[in-house]
Amino acid sequence: MSMGHQAPSTDELKRLLDQTAMYDAVIEEIDGRRIRIGDRWLTDYASCNYLGFDLDPEIIDAIVGALGRWGTHPSWSRLLGNPRLYPEIEERLTELLGAPDTLVLPTITHIHFSVLPVLVGAGTVFVEAQAHKTIFDGANHARVNGAAMRRFDAADPGGLADLLRAAPTDHPRVVCLDGVNSMTGNVPDLSALAAVTRAHGALLYVDDAHGFGILGERCADEPSPYGVRGNAIVRHLGESYDGIVLVGGFSKAYSSMLAFLAVTPAVKQHLKVTAAPYLYSGPSPVASLAGVLAGFDVNERRGDALRTHLHALSVRVLEHVRSLGAVTPNAGSTPVVELLVAPGRDLAEVSELLWERGVYATLAAYPLVPRSQTGFRLQLTAAHTHEQVDELCRVLTELADRGVLRSNVQDRHNS
Repeated sequence: MSMGHQAPSTDELKRLLDQTAMYDAVIEEIDGRRIRIGDRWLTDYASCNYLGFDLDPEIIDAIVGALGRWGTHPSWSRLLGNPRLYPEIEERLTELLGAPDTLVLPTITHIHFSVLPVLVGAGTVFVEAQAHKTIFDGANHARVNGAAMRRFDAADPGGLADLLRAAPTDHPRVVCLDGVNSMTGNVPDLSALAAVTRAHGALLYVDDAHGFGILGERCADEPSPYGVRGNAIVRHLGESYDGIVLVGGFSKAYSSMLAFLAVTPAVKQHLKVTAAPYLYSGPSPVASLAGVLAGFDVNERRGDALRTHLHALSVRVLEHVRSLGAVTPNAGSTPVVELLVAPGRDLAEVSELLWERGVYATLAAYPLVPRSQTGFRLQLTAAHTHEQVDELCRVLTELADRGVLRSNVQDRHNS
């Protein structure tokens, strides 16, 4: 959801629920990356379990063992007590990211609502135009607490520099944006933006929820352009953590309810006494903590092979979409493929055909997105097969032949 849009009214949401079986669906069972809704089986392209860790037997077995040792839920807030699982995760995560230090909290939403207001205080928070809705909400919470808020365009570092020069320097200035964008799958020019924020003494706050676990550091013998190790956008683009706070989550690539910040040790200690989720919130369940630790082991041994398979699937779908002349904002090869509905056509028509052909996707309908961005999103995962992608490409061809996908020709005609 883009940052400028409010939640739909009750009537609008009811209309969306009545139009399609893909909203508010009850999923009865899964079989690999297939799901059953009622009596219909569909291939799931709405999952964000990018590495397939949700289905990995090694990880599942490790979780069962940890439950026997720790029970289901360590009910202390982190301020009171930390099962050994927590420091183990932070130590291994800090090494993986090559960061100064890390702090894990239950969710990225918790982080945006609690940490962002702490970092900005009575200063100014700058929110990128396509930043995730939860970043906007966290910034708005900071504004309620006394901060000023400004918007900027990641494609215009000079404009950001002008905004930073105009902001008071006697309070913090925090610049917020997505890493891998959750809708387009695109990667910002982080180095250009970091150069601007460092030059003006501001902090760059990057939410790489969809990049962590997929993109990683580059090397000469990398098996795919995703890089290796899956250690997120900062390392992928060869940047340092100087003046950067990296936010990421384990709920996507690692299939576990946990999130993190990469920060300096001093900031970490400060957040331990100022961030509400550390002080008051219940912790993540043991299954999530154990799943992350087991995920580190799988990532170390098999992660690059999983990412290579994921990259191959993503490239196949993206190349097919481009061969159809269909519009997708994804300019690279990340596994987030957004497709837009042709002018004058109804998303319900697209949804019905996807449903009939057994494809489950994330629908992006108005008013959840602007009318110009109405469409659907596909997420590839390492648990998908080439045979499933073959079938997906046939369905996309059918949609294009029916004229319901926005085409590059239409965009050129309207520009």
